[in-house]
Amino acid sequence: QIASLRPVFKKDGVVTAANASGICDGAGTIILASEEAVREHGLQPLARLASYHVSGCDPSIMGIGPVSAIKGALESAGMTLADVDRMEINEAFAAQFLACAKALELDMDKTNLHGGAISLGHPLGASGSRITAHLANEFLRTDAGKVHVGSACIGGGQGIAVVLERV
Repeated sequence: QIASLRPVFKKDGVVTAANASGICDGAGTIILASEEAVREHGLQPLARLASYHVSGCDPSIMGIGPVSAIKGALESAGMTLADVDRMEINEAFAAQFLACAKALELDMDKTNLHGGAISLGHPLGASGSRITAHLANEFLRTDAGKVHVGSACIGGGQGIAVVLERV
């Protein structure tokens, strides 16, 4: 039945309901606090925000924005992809995610380990907090790794990425 689904954007396209994220309801929140606020209020941080980056790309190549955003965020943090222990890129569409993974030559054993937006859903306006909270909590769940990177494409030809460090 999946093979019989029609493309949704172009007559000869590859994106169908089977390989696109579902738009779902969701909400999220992130508390971002300075080191001073953490001390003053006795907070227990889950992670340290090492850097972030927002970039633009040709809007006709929708979805490739995470590539330049991830590179920029890692450069700002003085890191490379080799330093990354966990990577999560929002899967708006399977083809979009695969294009980013190919361009970055990602290690799929470290990428979207617990599924992405195709399996979990894509709550517009909350996907960034979902990805960030997921990666921050991954530090608590496992001892593996010191650096996690999350990213998403943004409609109109943009990308955003965040680099988190274990505290």
